[in-house]
Amino acid sequence: MGTWSRDELESAFQHYQELAAEAGRTGNWKVWADQFTEDATYVEHHYGTFTGRAAISEWITSCMSEYPGSAMPEFPIDWYVIDEERGWIVCQVWNRMEDPGDGSTHQAYNFTLLKYAGDGLWAYEEDVYNPMRFGAMVAGWEAAKQAASRPG
Repeated sequence: MGTWSRDELESAFQHYQELAAEAGRTGNWKVWADQFTEDATYVEHHYGTFTGRAAISEWITSCMSEYPGSAMPEFPIDWYVIDEERGWIVCQVWNRMEDPGDGSTHQAYNFTLLKYAGDGLWAYEEDVYNPMRFGAMVAGWEAAKQAASRPG
């Protein structure tokens, strides 16, 4: 049996998703970063490894305030698995661009591993994805946005 109950893990993961939705809507990524422990590790395969809540907050705030992050307000979870023994959650996250003006959806996914630390905090996150797929998605979104902005 693990350290935390399934209910606690589910609740913490639900809160994680709520904070991501709030941060995407408001641009306040500090609140999202505050759910990590002071000594947490965040592995982002394109940007690097960040150690500590402050470093995670600084990176995510900067990354998501610049294009294309600034045009990516939604992060719906497609599926997730809870490993109660380890206190880990593995999920598929859609990184969804804002509507380009024609109602189409442009998104790419990553797999995320979260390691729970208790008290609603995460000790570790790792995001794994294909940057080429993200690049192609953003290019498709840009083309759709340009086409939608052309006069009639």
